[in-house]
Amino acid sequence: MNYTIFFKLYGLAHQSNFLDWLIVFGAEWFGYIMILLAIAYLAFHTDGVFDYRAPFLQFRNKVREMFYVFFAAASAWTLATIVKSYITAPRPFMMFENVRPLFLHGGLDSFPSGHAMFFGALATSLFFTHKRIGILYFVVALIVGIARVASGIHFPVDIFVGYIFGIIIAIIFRLIFKKIKQKS
Repeated sequence: MNYTIFFKLYGLAHQSNFLDWLIVFGAEWFGYIMILLAIAYLAFHTDGVFDYRAPFLQFRNKVREMFYVFFAAASAWTLATIVKSYITAPRPFMMFENVRPLFLHGGLDSFPSGHAMFFGALATSLFFTHKRIGILYFVVALIVGIARVASGIHFPVDIFVGYIFGIIIAIIFRLIFKKIKQKS
């Protein structure tokens, strides 16, 4: 099933220059743009309430919120890097000679996907802090994951497990930060 889904999505690659560009954009650049937009959103979104009497309190809460969201996502990325150093998993273009990736990325470090772990954790932690933007970022994570499979550099199982690990990491950090917030 993993290979079947992979070849269905990979079948989108090498069909047209525009589609290839779109897949590469989704796999590489789209995520970075969405990270910058998440930073801007978290920094400037006020839920329509600004208390001019306590601006430093609001600033402190914004910093905490940003720290939680991006610390969870960065921790997921770091964990993916550590796990990849212990698990040898060839990328699709290394296993199948007829697979020509749209861009070169890595070698024997396919499982789990660091991008999927990062965006799974980012979307989940954003969901815990701002439900609507979190739902949007689950869609962003899905787009990035599908594009990475379609580009020929990941198998669907790499992406799926990355999402699961990223979500679990965000949940763990949510529980930790909730305990810390209760104590302060």
